[in-house]
Amino acid sequence: MANEDYFTISAPAETSFTEKKSEFIGFLSPVNSNEEAVAFIQSVKAKHRKAKHHVYAYILRDSNITRYSDDGEPQGTAGIPVLDVLQKQNLTNICCVVVRYFGGVLLGGGGLVRAYSHSAALTCNTAKIQHMYFGTPLTLKMDYSLYGKVSYCLPKYSVIEQNSHFHSEVILELLVRNDQLSALQNELTELSGGKIQMSCGMPFYADFSDVFR
Repeated sequence: MANEDYFTISAPAETSFTEKKSEFIGFLSPVNSNEEAVAFIQSVKAKHRKAKHHVYAYILRDSNITRYSDDGEPQGTAGIPVLDVLQKQNLTNICCVVVRYFGGVLLGGGGLVRAYSHSAALTCNTAKIQHMYFGTPLTLKMDYSLYGKVSYCLPKYSVIEQNSHFHSEVILELLVRNDQLSALQNELTELSGGKIQMSCGMPFYADFSDVFR
């Protein structure tokens, strides 16, 4: 699955709402492993020991792992609806826990599905979504005379400018989406007649949400 783009969130999020006297508190966190997901679930349970239910669902990119739990709610009314929301939002490396403080009024099967789905969706909508792509660090070294041409070229690609140095020559430190790297290098070579020095670093996943093209 390496090199595939995916969506996740940048930081934990939390929301709450009340339905027929039951309080539903949604917690969302980015996770990168089964161990991180379990640790997050346990941390929520520890903070809300008096809650009647701690429903959860999580999705991991590695091995396409999906897990969920109704945690005492009628089968199919809690964990699966939460998981369904995560999948419809196209999120991965994500864990959602919905805590329910029972208010004494039964919601029925349909009511539970709607409440848990709403809690998960509400929390997802609060979080900042990241569009993660495999990116390669690309360092450019050039004469000042080429800087204008390069500046005109770069906005056509998904490029994050990480640093720039203007001394005896111009040095730009970029992060380029892997699927656009070759095209960018070819265009830079052509427009400069091969006079731009280019060196690549080790690729890694990064958020390209703000420069998506």
